[in-house]
Amino acid sequence: MTTRIEHDLLGERTLPADAWYGIQTQRALENFRITGIPISHFPELVQALAMVKSAAASANQAVGALEPHKAAAIQDACQEIIAGALHDQFVVDLIQGGAGTSTNMNANEVIANLALAKLGHPKGAYQHLHPNDDVNRSQSTNDAYPTAACLSMQFAAEPLITAISDLGDALQEKAVAFADVVKMGRTQLQDAVPMTLGQEFEAFAVNLGEDIERLREAQRLLCEINLGGTAIGTGLNAPARYQALAVEHLAQLSARPLVPASHLIEATSDMGAFVFLSGMLKRFAIKLGKLCNDLRLLSSGPRTGFGEITLPPVQPGSSIMPGKINPVIPEAVNQTVYQVIASDLAVTMAAEAGQLQLNAMEPMIIYNLLNAMRMLGEACHMLRTRCIVGIEANREACAQHVERSIGVVTSLVPHIGYANATRIARQALHSGATVRELVIAEGLLEPQRLDALLRPNAMLAPIQEDQPCNDC
Repeated sequence: MTTRIEHDLLGERTLPADAWYGIQTQRALENFRITGIPISHFPELVQALAMVKSAAASANQAVGALEPHKAAAIQDACQEIIAGALHDQFVVDLIQGGAGTSTNMNANEVIANLALAKLGHPKGAYQHLHPNDDVNRSQSTNDAYPTAACLSMQFAAEPLITAISDLGDALQEKAVAFADVVKMGRTQLQDAVPMTLGQEFEAFAVNLGEDIERLREAQRLLCEINLGGTAIGTGLNAPARYQALAVEHLAQLSARPLVPASHLIEATSDMGAFVFLSGMLKRFAIKLGKLCNDLRLLSSGPRTGFGEITLPPVQPGSSIMPGKINPVIPEAVNQTVYQVIASDLAVTMAAEAGQLQLNAMEPMIIYNLLNAMRMLGEACHMLRTRCIVGIEANREACAQHVERSIGVVTSLVPHIGYANATRIARQALHSGATVRELVIAEGLLEPQRLDALLRPNAMLAPIQEDQPCNDC
């Protein structure tokens, strides 16, 4: 393998000759072997880093801080990376010390060497175009890295929002298909009152759909960036007009409504937007987990459980029990949910661990948020395509549960009184007789009137104003 040698303040290192990164990236590879997951695992982060560097080059050229030929080479290099080139050269582990310096330098070095190639120079010939002096000009890790993080999370939220919307649509389609399937509702796993299976699935759809706007709200918070604040928010080493121009260029390049933070020192150490996003992801994850818990309960059996719905069989369920099919898709989603909840705790603790003008734990925050969004998006897609669209209603089981339930007695309370209804319910439970049989036996209501009140559709909505409710 051919090699090249680069130098820094600690000495020198030998790098593969074909590596587009440089010595600081090499040191990070040696130092940080935590997750085994490199920056390139999240293309949106690589693209966001390249966008930040391109916008910075444009602003630096505009204020006379960067020669036009260098700015053009940097911008061309960034454009290639944004389009997908050299992502495999973003090799640093996502979890790292230094508040993201290794990630920032990985980007600076790859962009510098690619720009050098465009200018006709070999890799490492930094006297012609330098990773720090040129690619990182007017920047610090402490403003470039969190800005790229904010941008990457906005990008990552889009496929998640689409996946949530598609899942909600699939649930709504089932709500329509199951609109005529009457079943028993349950509270605390005990019989409550009748509803339709369609109403149950519609509630699932509405519940998940609410969180799309919450994620949009998080995206809006992430539009306020601290680019131009440099090391601690004072803007040291950045020309006076640089910040406004850099943010403007980045907004155009990313097609996101980015704005400069109102107070750069505050924004450099504040993790509030990340904490908010993490909380919204946890909120959605909890709802998604509850949905999967319900699917597992409603499909339990097939003969000794609820058995009100049938999930599509996607794989054999046991190595010992023939014919067994397990709810593996909801189970996988549940485990995703637990990981996202754990990620939220990690983000919370990392955000609280900030000290003075910086938070050194940003790499873990970024890793956990990007990973959580990807996992949730994939989980939604899997749940929709491998489970929801293939769910079938067990109409007979639903009807039998309604017929045998004592919960229907609740609809008679306005007509026979609470005390009578309680007595009927207790007798039905102990005798095995139906509510209808006992009410008729005691002469509490005429059979025709009772049949009208116990008609399933009559128990699915509030009492109409013209419906008598004083028969008791």
